[in-house]
Amino acid sequence: MSTGLTPDLGDPEVLARLFAPAADQAAIGLAVSGGPDSLALMLLAQRWARALDTPPRLIVYSLDHGLRPEAASEVQMVLREAEKLGLDAQGLRWTGEKPPTGLQEAARQARYRIIGEAMQADGASLLLTAHHRADQAETVLMRLAHGSGIEGLKGMTSLSQVENITVFRPLLDVEPASMALLVEEAGLTPVSDPSNKDSAYERVRWRKRLPQLAEDGLDSATLSRFANRMAEADLALTQMADAAFDELVTLDGFGAASLPQDAFHALSPAIGRRVLARTLNIVGGRQKPRALGQIEKLYDQIAMGDLPRAATLLGAVVRLKGKGLTVSREPGRALPEPCALGAHQKLVWDQRFMITNLSGATGLIAGATDFMPRHRLEHFLGFKVTTPAEAIRTAPLVRDAEGEILSLGGWSFDDRIAVELLVD
Repeated sequence: MSTGLTPDLGDPEVLARLFAPAADQAAIGLAVSGGPDSLALMLLAQRWARALDTPPRLIVYSLDHGLRPEAASEVQMVLREAEKLGLDAQGLRWTGEKPPTGLQEAARQARYRIIGEAMQADGASLLLTAHHRADQAETVLMRLAHGSGIEGLKGMTSLSQVENITVFRPLLDVEPASMALLVEEAGLTPVSDPSNKDSAYERVRWRKRLPQLAEDGLDSATLSRFANRMAEADLALTQMADAAFDELVTLDGFGAASLPQDAFHALSPAIGRRVLARTLNIVGGRQKPRALGQIEKLYDQIAMGDLPRAATLLGAVVRLKGKGLTVSREPGRALPEPCALGAHQKLVWDQRFMITNLSGATGLIAGATDFMPRHRLEHFLGFKVTTPAEAIRTAPLVRDAEGEILSLGGWSFDDRIAVELLVD
């Protein structure tokens, strides 16, 4: 929980508390650019690990984005300082063409991708970053200006998944001034990236406004405390939405969902939107999320009975059918190509189904069902099939080397195959 006070970074017990979620890791990556924040992270992580009986291996990763000529020497500085601390370190570089627009986002994605690849090679499963209380304040202000809901206004969380990397932010409730002082006392000279002062970037503009906002009481500590309260509210809504999902949403073996309209409309909009979002996420193959406004618009159309014959969003098709709402996978979206299912192999198919070859059998192929007459489906399954046609077309089907069907959707007809619909 955030308070106005920043933790005492010289207290070993404080360090133990800040870094506690990383204590069980065998190898940890540190993202260090050479700025005051990341140098402070490197110093603090080294002091924390040194106090442990069985410390994790700390690996410093410093990335030259190839955008400034001086960046190469900055990386070398980081590597030298890491070596003085007895830490392993790697210099990395983003090569290739850079996009003419959206450079900051492209650089962020490249940073996590390149560091993630290095971490995988080194056996590191957790990446520490130096995000601090002012970064959190800027994030909250940006999202507030963009009209974010509670989920966005909780800001950054201390532990999250970013570009398929588990990221831990141990200093999220620490003031940057305390970190800069720590670096100064260690005799280090941090680098200065001009882009951190460039008002062309939205984050920088909010950074420059923070001192004025603080004069009226809206300082980084207050904004951080607000983010914590939004996180608590978000958790409460998530728990209620999960309970509503479990009660109302039925998922069939084809991966399609249905729920009663009356019960759905009886939910508060805040819960209903979350139930809808989770349903779309599961059925649509976990497409990259869009802005909250897309979900809100679809929810409003459903609530007002103004939904077109079929609406598509996040890889899913949504229909009002009788007194129910159906959601099925959109067939126009790219589905996985047919692929071999090796002996004792597990395959996550379309981010929706876990298919397991329980035997040493080879020659098994998993692919989309595509077109199959309902009467043939009903022959396999032994019951009447009423699921939408696109749900059938996009369900996985496994055949053996002779072309025999071993599984279809979530149903297995052979002991060699197990299929599970992924709902989390």
